Amino acid sequence: MPVDNLKNLSKREKIGQFIFPAAFINDSEEEIRRLETLIKNFHIGGLTFFHSRASAATNFEGKKKIVRNENSFQRLKELIDHYQSIAPTPLLISIDAEWGLAMRVENTPQYPYAITLGALPGNQNELVFQTGKQIGNDLANIGIHMNLAPVADINMNPDNPVIGYRSFGENKVKVTQKALSFYKGTKEAGILGCFKHFPGHGDTNVDSHLGLPVINKSRDEIHEQELYPFIKAIESGIDSIMIGHLVVPELSNGQHISATLSKDIIKGVLREKLGFTGVVISDALNMHSVSKLYQEKGLLEWKAFDAGNDILCFSENVEEGIRMIEKNASNQQIEDSFNRIWKMKQKAFSVQKSSISSAKSGVHSALNQKIAQQAITMIKGTPKTLEKYRTATFEAICIGKPNCTFFDSIQDHVNFSKHGYIEDNIVEYATKNILIALFSPSVKPIHNFGLDQKTIDYIHNLSKLNRVTLYLFGNPYVLRVFNTDHIENIILAYQDFTEFQQVAGQHFLGKHNAAGNIPVTL
Repeated sequence: MPVDNLKNLSKREKIGQFIFPAAFINDSEEEIRRLETLIKNFHIGGLTFFHSRASAATNFEGKKKIVRNENSFQRLKELIDHYQSIAPTPLLISIDAEWGLAMRVENTPQYPYAITLGALPGNQNELVFQTGKQIGNDLANIGIHMNLAPVADINMNPDNPVIGYRSFGENKVKVTQKALSFYKGTKEAGILGCFKHFPGHGDTNVDSHLGLPVINKSRDEIHEQELYPFIKAIESGIDSIMIGHLVVPELSNGQHISATLSKDIIKGVLREKLGFTGVVISDALNMHSVSKLYQEKGLLEWKAFDAGNDILCFSENVEEGIRMIEKNASNQQIEDSFNRIWKMKQKAFSVQKSSISSAKSGVHSALNQKIAQQAITMIKGTPKTLEKYRTATFEAICIGKPNCTFFDSIQDHVNFSKHGYIEDNIVEYATKNILIALFSPSVKPIHNFGLDQKTIDYIHNLSKLNRVTLYLFGNPYVLRVFNTDHIENIILAYQDFTEFQQVAGQHFLGKHNAAGNIPVTL
């Protein structure tokens, strides 16, 4: 059925358009058959793809092993084509691709995290636009219509367990500029974008996949900070906004209720006060912050829809949810949400019909190179204090990786002894000049970004007894876990990609200036 004919659907079929179950790239044949049944029987509106059931944060967080599948990309393409071929109405396919398909799919182009893009000078926002566009091209070429990005949260809490590196930073104006640049690039590629997580998930210390965060701020504070990016996005005509699972009592009339389930927040603040007329998407309804609230199957779907969500993402009770909405919703509610989704589908499928050229080989690497050159940030020391390392013998120590492209890129130009980090007590070297390349095991703050205490102490003691220059290839918040007082030079390279290590090498050799600005306060 063409998208234009969706108007002819029955009431129940229109309700089916609100439902977007999860689809898993690496799923069993049994689960695939189950999803086929939902698609054929209930006219569901779309699918949101994830890597596997084990990789979903609510299911795993380290408890289940994620099985790597080198053929995930081809499998994703096959599944999209297959599900579309059996669907009675065209499916809107969405995915979280904040830093590219690589967020969900092996062996696909990976682009820098938002926090890295946040380090770019303001006059380099074109690179953020190009990132959104290239990611959009990658999605379009495989049949995906919507990127559930960018994250527009202002990361004001350095201990935020779930946003952090996914945010462009802590400055509301810069976050907004970069989020809009990313969104416009996505749109240029013919892909729908989505600002998330309204009303703002940046100042939280609870992971909403596992619990329900609470933001206790005044209405004025929230309007001044958290809502700022969304207000500007609405003014620019954003297609959709995702609602976060977080409690904001000042916006929910004092109720301890998730924003996803709050009429006061969605209909009152977002629709009426801020004037948003686009599609409202719930955050995943399987997340523990809301999924455990109602014992009766389908009741969560009804409550989320009644609160004002048009698309129910990761609905786990499709049939029951449709019946519950059909039983309780007014015809006006159904028609209003259906019309918003229908218009968005018309937009998505009209673009998909046109020929979109595939990304040329090496395009993402060239873009990553440009971003690396503009993002690298020297937060301690000066080019002059760094120069002494190049003119004398020094020791080079790599922590967190068996091989270091950074060291390989400088070895023909300077004189140094290269070591892998060995857990021993030798912390004083004859040369006194130490160059450390630190690759943090994790981008998330849990368990000190994966750094054990022995490593933290090692870096601290090394810097007390020697002159140390540190290049960090990871989340800048990593610097909060150890004492940096005695470190002479600190340079943030942000990513461990080959391109970022090579640019760091050029910087160390004095052939490239550090133009970036750290997007967060340490």
